[in-house]
Amino acid sequence: TVYLLAKELAYDLVTGQTDNLDAALAKTSGKDFVQFANAVEISHSGIGKEICKTKSVGTKSGGAAQYAVYHDETMTKTNSEGRTSLCGDKGHNGSSSITDKHADEAQVLKEFVEKTLLGNESKNWPTSSGVGKKDNDNAKAVAKDLVNLNRDEKTIVAGLLAKTIEGGEVVEMCLSPST
Repeated sequence: TVYLLAKELAYDLVTGQTDNLDAALAKTSGKDFVQFANAVEISHSGIGKEICKTKSVGTKSGGAAQYAVYHDETMTKTNSEGRTSLCGDKGHNGSSSITDKHADEAQVLKEFVEKTLLGNESKNWPTSSGVGKKDNDNAKAVAKDLVNLNRDEKTIVAGLLAKTIEGGEVVEMCLSPST
């Protein structure tokens, strides 16, 4: 079963099948996802900056963009509340009115793992918690970000997925073109 899951993840990623990839990610344990995220951060942190990147839809006084902040639970968004447990979420939608609990820069995969999954995979995988949560919403958001990577990045990520799930060494051989 683990071998099949690893194979499914790698195949769905390189073929760009978002729906299948999010379903496979949802079957992945939080522990395996955290290991994958840590591997991305250690070996290819630039790719990690494209995954779970929070969005800005509001500004603070002076017009500076404000981004959602990762937290262990999603809160109702207000001008003083932008905390989220959803991968790639946006902060409060307000022009020149944001005052607190938002960030001046986008947060990415590293912060998602540290602040939302709490670095120990015990919470928010594959589903966020708090306001607006939907079944497997974090797995779906990660799948969308992975499928949007360029071809080379997808190949790297597929290899990292394979290495962080048991049986991955077999999957890596399957990803090589046959001769």
